Amino acid sequence: MSKPYVTILGKAVRAAAKLRGGGSALPGLVVEKIDPSFIKNTLASLERGVVVVSGTNGKTTTTKMVVELLESQGLKVFTNRTGSNFTRGVAAALLGEINLRGKLQADIAVLELDEAHAVNFVRSIPPTYSLILNVMRDQLDRFGEIDATAKMLQTIAMATTDTIVLNREDQRIANIANYLNGKKVTYFGLSPKLINRFPSDDDLHGGNHQNGSQKASVELIDFNENVATFSINGKNIATPLKLNGIYNVFNAAAALATVRAILGTNIDAKKIIEALSNVTPAFGRGERLLVKGQPIELILVKNPSGFRLGLESFKPDGYATMIAINDNYADGRDMSWLWDVSFDSLINGVDQLAGIRAYDMAIRLQYDNVSVKDIEIDIAKALRKFLANNQQSPKRIYCTYTAMLELRRQIAKLTTVKAIG
Repeated sequence: MSKPYVTILGKAVRAAAKLRGGGSALPGLVVEKIDPSFIKNTLASLERGVVVVSGTNGKTTTTKMVVELLESQGLKVFTNRTGSNFTRGVAAALLGEINLRGKLQADIAVLELDEAHAVNFVRSIPPTYSLILNVMRDQLDRFGEIDATAKMLQTIAMATTDTIVLNREDQRIANIANYLNGKKVTYFGLSPKLINRFPSDDDLHGGNHQNGSQKASVELIDFNENVATFSINGKNIATPLKLNGIYNVFNAAAALATVRAILGTNIDAKKIIEALSNVTPAFGRGERLLVKGQPIELILVKNPSGFRLGLESFKPDGYATMIAINDNYADGRDMSWLWDVSFDSLINGVDQLAGIRAYDMAIRLQYDNVSVKDIEIDIAKALRKFLANNQQSPKRIYCTYTAMLELRRQIAKLTTVKAIG
């Protein structure tokens, strides 16, 4: 339980920040400065402990899935729903959930954490369970080379006190098991026929995929646009999914494996499959908004694998397309990864480019012979142009993280947009 004066001050800052339209993580930053043990003390009372979800791609939606699956089993779950995956984001989320005495009413916490910030988090708060999704070349200006990122994820796993859930199909992630000295490990994986649909970083850079020999607790067997089939402990179960994007189907296997690690055999299978079938994408991750009767889909992109899978998941036919690329700290300053993405599928061209690095994006598209109708660095102005010039068309926007936040702010002026903080 946190100190009462810290809680009251933090809640006051949170209320003020919301009134001023401030960032969701600001109150957490203030509280961390005043009381560095705030998160640790607040989470200490949770009966089932803490789950940490980390990796390069898929953290936000997978965390959302784990939360909703656990809730379907009657657990009260605390999570950092805003997707602010630094420790200050966790602190800010706690301020919104605890009472004035600093008490958190929850059974378990499921936290999405940025790889680098997770390392510091687990030194103070060892997770009871951890889910390690994947490792890709991403934000090299922050993390360094991919092996350095893998080491961070290994640190998270080594700090875990109960069970670690690993991606069998990502060799760097599967290899973490070699350093866990007898800790409990379980895996999620793919059937052999799906391996090429979900390439690891090594696969993307000319490596040969080595299908893991470990038995997976949950395996994605097959999927199409409407239904996914999973093997859970050897039994095949098919379910419809509302999630957009093929990458989210594999994330669903990860979420199921994590819930099995937490609850064991004490699961109501019917309820958990029903819950999975009703999970919708997290904000900006295939999120679908309506403006004047026409849908706008927001697709977060932040590395070659994510952008490639996004382009594969969302076919351009019949859609107006916008790309918004920023290089703020939360996006990663190094945008060289754009050259590792093939944009050949955008054969009908791009209607609007926006963001700080809009002209870099234009040059990249030129090399793939993709035409661009308009370039406007200012995202608000670019969105207005995009909407005005494509009034009768469904719309799709590929965007980096801070560009996505700005787009949601602007779209919220036109239609109802679910709050994230």
